[in-house]
Amino acid sequence: MSNVIQYRISCINAQQRYIQFSATFPCPEDHLSIHLASWRPGRYELGNFAKNIKGFRIFDEQNKVLPFEKSNKDTWQIQTTNTEYIRVEYAYYASELNAGSSFLDDQQLYINPVNCFLFSDEQHGYELTLDIPSNWEIASSLKFESNKCCVEHFDKLADSPFICSAKLQKESYEVNGYHFHIWFNNQKFIQWEKVLVDFEKFTRAQIQDFTEFPVKDFHFLIQTLPHAAYHGVEHLESTVITLGPNYDVFGSLYKELLGVSSHELYHVWNVKSIRPAEMHPYNFKEENYSVSGFVYEGVTTYLGDLYLLRSGVFSLEQYLVELSKQLQKHFDNPARFHYSVGDSSFDTWLDGYVPGAPGRKVSIYTEGCLLAFVTDMKIREATKDQYGIQEVMKQLYFNFAEKGIGYTWQDYQQTLENISGISFKDFFDRFIFGTEPYGSILVEACTYFGLEIHQVPSISYAEARLGIKVLPKGPDAQIIAIYPGSPADIGGLALNDEIIAVDNMRLQNNLDQWLTYSEEGMKTVLVNRGGRLIEKSLPEVDRFFYQNHSIKKLDFLDKHQRKAFKYWSNLLLD
Repeated sequence: MSNVIQYRISCINAQQRYIQFSATFPCPEDHLSIHLASWRPGRYELGNFAKNIKGFRIFDEQNKVLPFEKSNKDTWQIQTTNTEYIRVEYAYYASELNAGSSFLDDQQLYINPVNCFLFSDEQHGYELTLDIPSNWEIASSLKFESNKCCVEHFDKLADSPFICSAKLQKESYEVNGYHFHIWFNNQKFIQWEKVLVDFEKFTRAQIQDFTEFPVKDFHFLIQTLPHAAYHGVEHLESTVITLGPNYDVFGSLYKELLGVSSHELYHVWNVKSIRPAEMHPYNFKEENYSVSGFVYEGVTTYLGDLYLLRSGVFSLEQYLVELSKQLQKHFDNPARFHYSVGDSSFDTWLDGYVPGAPGRKVSIYTEGCLLAFVTDMKIREATKDQYGIQEVMKQLYFNFAEKGIGYTWQDYQQTLENISGISFKDFFDRFIFGTEPYGSILVEACTYFGLEIHQVPSISYAEARLGIKVLPKGPDAQIIAIYPGSPADIGGLALNDEIIAVDNMRLQNNLDQWLTYSEEGMKTVLVNRGGRLIEKSLPEVDRFFYQNHSIKKLDFLDKHQRKAFKYWSNLLLD
């Protein structure tokens, strides 16, 4: 028996959504522990993938059933005294089609291996054999031949998703000797000429700043879906993207396709290569806590979009719309007064990807993006526009990733200071590990680049004057957010209250209209709170609460702003 784990994967009765796995493990002399990953890179929370396993059985080399014990939710212990190898059989329920999960139906088999492949404490290679329909093609960075492939170790397997389908289409492009492959699954009417030109532009711009790409071949695996979807997950040699509905992928969703693709490509450097020390190497058995989410997600969010501007794929107006969205999310979240982005990064493992308790945490994507924008300005100002944050990431790549070591947040701060020649201690204390308002530093950054922040009251009366955000629920309006200190807050409204009437007038999806119609000064609303009808009086005040924020270019830029704008955006002003 070789020192290789042999896997056979089949998709019998695909309508049941269970992928069938059979894995043969070489055994040590007395005892073997096998594991399923507790989480997947790209989503820093426990995944509990073992909940999808059914029919877990183990056989010895004589095909006799072996007993086993579970030592935790995703670890199995087997006594192997009398056998040289074991065969593990199980089925994995794959019913969720997004960029990070696995999925099976009669049209495709999509596997993110970190979800469903077992590993042991010893290093083993893997041999994979796929039992799939003869007309299905395989899209992956793995090298399949006749539905078989070999993988050097589990880390590479865990990071190498694959799609098997009869509806795959592929085109490729090349930049500086590196090869990039774009796969679409289940998408009609692909505008290949447009896609290849735009992808080549942002790819070239990113490689130009780093001077090299970490791998020779890279695959964009794009799943287009019949319903609304937007998700991407990074891997070293590929990314999986889900986007939908199909009919709009080359309509209003095309800018989203470009945005997520540029973001995920930048991740090949930032987090797949330039990795926090706490994740170097990945420990798939437990949480990998880190406070550096503002770097690995925040900087990527900022530069992923900025490269679309700098490469000419996005216009300035398109780019500023995306940056304004981050600004809006920031100002709409009162948790910015209570919890830092560093603490929120650590707590992604607790509740990072759900709304969670109201006002408790902030987003490493949003806050990290805005802080990267400000950091970029500070570096450019200090170096007279010779360097920006791109140089910081380049030095992290060569000083850490290329040497096979992880960085700490202190290393990131030190690199900022080495390049800029100024101290970032106060900045880190106040804004990354503190909760001071971003308003002044955002205005400062915008002004430096010849931009300005526009702030106007929300067009919704409920949002601007009462401080509530709602979603329709039948004819009613369900409260999903309340601005601290607003009339809604002072008047005693609560999250999930359903407003059913204003001044005794029954709602029919017309909350704002009745609020505007009723007299100013005091609004009386009737709410359904868990089956109880409650009347609340809301004392209006002479101020606005939820406001709309946007970033625009100034009409007139002085010579310093013109220079800064040019080097930042790579655009020439008239």
